[in-house]
Amino acid sequence: MRTLFLLLLLANVTFFAYTRLDRAGGGEASRLAEQVQPNKIRLLTPQQVAALGPAKVAALADVCLEWGPFNDADRARALAELESSGLGRLLTQKRVEQTTTFWVYLPRSANKAAIDRRIADLKAAGVRDVAVLDTGAQRYTISLGVFRTEDAARARVADLARQGVTDAQAGPRQQTLVQTSLVIRDPEAQVVARVRAAQPAYPGTDIAIGACDKGG
Repeated sequence: MRTLFLLLLLANVTFFAYTRLDRAGGGEASRLAEQVQPNKIRLLTPQQVAALGPAKVAALADVCLEWGPFNDADRARALAELESSGLGRLLTQKRVEQTTTFWVYLPRSANKAAIDRRIADLKAAGVRDVAVLDTGAQRYTISLGVFRTEDAARARVADLARQGVTDAQAGPRQQTLVQTSLVIRDPEAQVVARVRAAQPAYPGTDIAIGACDKGG
C-alpha cells in the first residue's frame, strides 16, 4: 500500500510539472506573437508623418522638419527665433536652388536721388528684403522679394500695404536663386509648434516633415 501511494504521488507531481511547463511555453509563445507582428508594421509617407501632429512626430526617430527656403535676411531672423530652443547640432542648414516665377516691386524711380529717398522711407517703415536693380531696362526699380508662386507674391503685397506701402505690385519674373532651408532632426513637440506658429511671418516658405535624408 505504501508503495502504491508513493507511485501515485510521483505520477501526480510529474503531471503537474508537465502541465506547468506546457502552459509556460504557450504563454511565452503568445507574448512573443503579440510583441512581434511584422504584418502590422508599416512605413509612413511624409504626408502621413505630417498629419500626426507635433506630439506624435516628436515621438518618432529619424524624422526631420525642413522649413524654407529663406533669403539671407529672413534666414538670420528665423535662426534668432529658434535660438532659445537650444537645438545645437539638431539644426542644420541646407542650400537649395529655387526657380522663382513672381516678384514684388515698386514702380521705377526717376533717378538715384529719388530711389535713395524711397529706400530710406521703406527702412523707416520696417520693410525688409529691399534690393535695387541698377542695370538694364529695370534700372532704379526696387525689388521687395521674389517668390515661387503668385499667391505668395500677393501675400507679400498685402503685408506691405499694412505697412503703408500701397504702390507695391506683383508680377511674373523668371529667376534662379540659391537660398537656404533650415533642417531640424527629431524635433520635439514644442519645436514643431513654434515653427508652425512662426511660418506665416515668412511668406513663400514651406514646412515639410518626413524621413531625414540619408546624408543628413
